[in-house]
Amino acid sequence: MGLPQRLILTLLSIYLYSATVVNTQQEFKIQSVELIIEPRNDVTAGTNVTLRCHATVSTSTGKGLIREYTILKNDKIVYTKTIGSSEDFVYQLHNARVFSTGLYQCKLDIQGDTKLSKAQRLNVQGLSQPVLHLNTNVVNEGEEVQATCIAPGEIGSFIFFFFDNDEQISRVEGLSNQAKTTFRLSGADIHKIHCSYKIRTAEDTFPSTKSNNVTVSVKELSITPELKIFPDSTIYEGDHLNISCSAKNVHSSSEGYKLFLSQGTKLLRTGNSTINHNMVAVPKASEALTFDCRVVVRNVEKYSEKKISVVELFSVPSLTMSPTEVFQGQIMTLTCNSDGFASQRINREDLEYTLYPSKNLPSSGKPGVFNVKALQNDFNYTCSAEAKGIKKDSKTLMIRPKVHVSALKISIEDKVILKKSFTILCQSNGSLPINYTLFKDNVQVGTKVIREQNRQAVFMDVINEPGERQYRCEAKNSLHSNKTGSSQHLSVNVIVPLSQMTLAVIPSSLKISEGKELNFICSVNGTGPVTFKWYRTGSVVPLQTNTTTETYSNLEIKPVSKNDSDEYYCEASNGANKVRSENVNVQVFMAPWKKGLIVVACLLLLLLLVLLLVASMLNIKSKRDRREAAAELSVEGGQS
Repeated sequence: MGLPQRLILTLLSIYLYSATVVNTQQEFKIQSVELIIEPRNDVTAGTNVTLRCHATVSTSTGKGLIREYTILKNDKIVYTKTIGSSEDFVYQLHNARVFSTGLYQCKLDIQGDTKLSKAQRLNVQGLSQPVLHLNTNVVNEGEEVQATCIAPGEIGSFIFFFFDNDEQISRVEGLSNQAKTTFRLSGADIHKIHCSYKIRTAEDTFPSTKSNNVTVSVKELSITPELKIFPDSTIYEGDHLNISCSAKNVHSSSEGYKLFLSQGTKLLRTGNSTINHNMVAVPKASEALTFDCRVVVRNVEKYSEKKISVVELFSVPSLTMSPTEVFQGQIMTLTCNSDGFASQRINREDLEYTLYPSKNLPSSGKPGVFNVKALQNDFNYTCSAEAKGIKKDSKTLMIRPKVHVSALKISIEDKVILKKSFTILCQSNGSLPINYTLFKDNVQVGTKVIREQNRQAVFMDVINEPGERQYRCEAKNSLHSNKTGSSQHLSVNVIVPLSQMTLAVIPSSLKISEGKELNFICSVNGTGPVTFKWYRTGSVVPLQTNTTTETYSNLEIKPVSKNDSDEYYCEASNGANKVRSENVNVQVFMAPWKKGLIVVACLLLLLLLVLLLVASMLNIKSKRDRREAAAELSVEGGQS
């Protein structure tokens, strides 16, 4: 750095420092910052746009302040400048383009104090028409064409598109307003090439119009592929096929090409000259065999395709069993059979069948028929059919031997009450589904089919007459056998609900003397066992509880006392219901001997009172007599 430049920097530093010192000595306030877009907010492409920042700042001295202005577009900084005057700050957008569209703001910073203007939207409409250039207008098939698409005057983020007769053939992205690409054209035809572009902004994408069309003539290559298949008439499974793939119209040995022979998606062979391929015809399920011969020259690809149908020599065998259900240890018949065969090539006797596994199989004497004994568990069989060296396997047949029903049990879940429904359960071991039949006194009541493991057959029944009934279950799980399992007989005694309860008292008189015996007899109609309970009214604790198979019971109180006077009642229950008798009022009176004893005692007491009264009167009379005698003696002595 030279001396003059150092001097300028030094003077500028002194100036800025001095200005800062001055600024620190005065007060200021940023009142407002406004952004104005000129000439207007909506303009067409190519317009010169001015972004004007107008700030109102109040100061204590009126002297200028160092101001830093920042222009933001979509919240990103576009431009920053520091000035020392109070004039508006102006930012020019020369020749505005669509990419200039966005939200603009102006920010003012004075000594760390900042203020941001309101956002103003600038809309720029109209993209320039793209221009397309090609390096040639005539090409041979397979040759490259170089294309250049230009967006005149535009700026921003671009996506360019290239089209061949309105079909997109290339896409290029970038920040430059022009893009180049190369492509190849095939087929002898006239191709119209054009391009277009899009500009991406932070908010949207803006498409351009189409460019000019450029016509390209393509000279087709004369080389063509040739595909031959022998035999070309009816082809049977197992026939040998000879397939050749070659190129025709090759005018120059220097013109390199490559051949590809395929069957469907499988590539069979490749080569630079005629390809020969030999194979055995194998039919494809419900489809023809497709062969493809393809020649590639200078990135030009041409192909020839042929489809042939192959007649199946014999169909894939199927393996079936008879009967359709089999139980452990049962002999069954397995049949291996091919339903169809080509009678022009083979006879049915030409087919040989084999069963796998094939250990110790008894012969049935018929081709494809095998007698097999079912095992104790699941097992698999397959079979094969073979003729003229072609072998086909059947699908696997999985056999699940069933287990006969066993351990059949019958039970009753509820109490059996006269004229009320109850539940009968039947269950057994064995393979599902199991058919259960319920019998009552050897008369069929109903049937149930169980298809889930560990499920019981549930029957409902009602008994309308008292007495004993016999129930049993039968179970069967074979469609082709009469073999069934039977349960033991289940004897059911019907509980008849209790009714017509009576409560008798002995002695029949409800007035009884102390010391006597008192008997309550409670009886009902119904079936036992019956539980009898006796109560005194007002007490929840029974005096006596007794369960008996009889329909009556008694309560004995002896000897009775005055405290036994009360109301009594009886309750009876047998699992079907509970009944209660009416209350009986019992009064206990004093015993007769007690009454006589009281009378005698009263008489003796009265006699005692009389005797005491007589004695008292005699005593009084005696005293009076003595006083009189004493008085007489006293008188006589005085006279003397």
